[in-house]
Amino acid sequence: MTIALGLGFGALIGVLLGLLGGGGSIMAVPVLVYALGLDVGQAILVALIVITVASSFGAIPRARAGQVQWRLAAVFAAVGIPATFAGSAIGDHLPQTVIMVGFATVMVVAGIRMLTDSGDTGTACEIGDSGIDWRRCAPRSIPVGLAVGVLTGLFGVGGGFLIIPALVMMLGVEMSVAVGTSLLIITANSAAGVLSHLHDATVDWVLTAAFVSTALVGSLVAGQLGTKLDNTRLQRWFAYLVFVVAAYVLLDTLILH
Repeated sequence: MTIALGLGFGALIGVLLGLLGGGGSIMAVPVLVYALGLDVGQAILVALIVITVASSFGAIPRARAGQVQWRLAAVFAAVGIPATFAGSAIGDHLPQTVIMVGFATVMVVAGIRMLTDSGDTGTACEIGDSGIDWRRCAPRSIPVGLAVGVLTGLFGVGGGFLIIPALVMMLGVEMSVAVGTSLLIITANSAAGVLSHLHDATVDWVLTAAFVSTALVGSLVAGQLGTKLDNTRLQRWFAYLVFVVAAYVLLDTLILH
């Protein structure tokens, strides 16, 4: 029964990933905790495995199409990977209640970002034939890279809801390149997150394989269908769903327990 649930909910997360991009992965931890009965540590680890696999598959065609800013991705990963290990270490010393309240807060922030996404492009990095203005770009990208890394290690989220706005609005990256670059950054950070959590969580590899495999299939199928749907409306309704789930997480953590 648990494996069947893993297959079903994995497909659901995959569909969300395929339709909405990295933001869909923020539902993985609540699903794993409340629907499949995993403890928070196990749920974060499995979520990170899902994010690593899905993001890597999404990044490959973007890289082949030239939609990755490799040097920016390297800067984000260079600061984000150590921050991911730091976030994991912090999480080891926090009670489950604090982690779940923090996760609900991150969900609310992600939902707000989805509702307020304007698509405006900044000019800080001045990316063009002359390259990147690192004097202006680095002070903006490094803090965001650190924050995303900590969130990845602590809560098992990819952080695309922070990376993409930072790349587009703060650093002046075109949206198509921002998405590809974000997927590469998320892959690197999430893989580091998996390594940082392996020591403190027992993994049910059969359940994890079921969840990851259907998530990947669902993501690929939904990614094809998503080109025919109104993405703005989908993102808005998903944001409302994120608010509802965040409210339930807070209610269950602070009142029902």
